[in-house]
Amino acid sequence: LASPESSVSVAAHSAAIGLAKAPGSTGLWEKFCFGLDASALQERLFVSEENVDGFLGTVLCPSFCSQSALESQPLIEVLDVTEDRIQIRLK
Repeated sequence: LASPESSVSVAAHSAAIGLAKAPGSTGLWEKFCFGLDASALQERLFVSEENVDGFLGTVLCPSFCSQSALESQPLIEVLDVTEDRIQIRLK
């Protein structure tokens, strides 16, 4: 993380934390953890094609599905992610 570029904004009922990658760091962030202390962290995934595929794979087709059911799953593609919208295409 790049400390000077990170920011914190606290309101009466919420808080927002802006994180910035260090200059040498590359690639998308896959997940983040948050909580009151290190012993009670919760994990959240960022929206990406891989994370959407993984989530839908566990929701739509649990471990007992057959191979033919797995092959017929829809193709999911994350097209665009902004603050106010997420565009996903299913085939």
